[in-house]
Amino acid sequence: MAHLAAPLTVVTTRDATGRRWGFTASAVTSVSMDPPLVLVGLGNDSSCREALSSSPEFVVNVLGEHHTEVAGRFARRGVDRFAEGGFTTWPESGLPYLTDATAVFRCTAVDRIPMGDHQLLIGELTGLRTHGEAKPLLWYRRGFRAAGPTPAGGAR
Repeated sequence: MAHLAAPLTVVTTRDATGRRWGFTASAVTSVSMDPPLVLVGLGNDSSCREALSSSPEFVVNVLGEHHTEVAGRFARRGVDRFAEGGFTTWPESGLPYLTDATAVFRCTAVDRIPMGDHQLLIGELTGLRTHGEAKPLLWYRRGFRAAGPTPAGGAR
């Protein structure tokens, strides 16, 4: 699967006590246009699993090439992922989102499907924010990559 390039996102939510949660996700895709549905793959061992399993809403922050540090921070365990800033809250819900994300999808959870070692979280798009035209940040061959032309000499 390391050869399957995937766009990187940071998925965020708040739990019932108001605590912010988030993780870096590469398993995010569109499921339906009508209604607009998004799928997020959430590992069963994720520190965010309990919060995302019970929260009625979540946010998918689409990362640009300038978000390598953010992607790395939200992929690490045992750190305050929100400590470095860059996040604000959606006014109606208090959901945290990355202010300079290429796109931000606010979603209402409509289904959670256990699948292997993951849970598939399905959300209906209820809000959208966009910012800039940055190249997407990708996860490819176990590393962060910016989308762009293949280097001279072809694929590796």
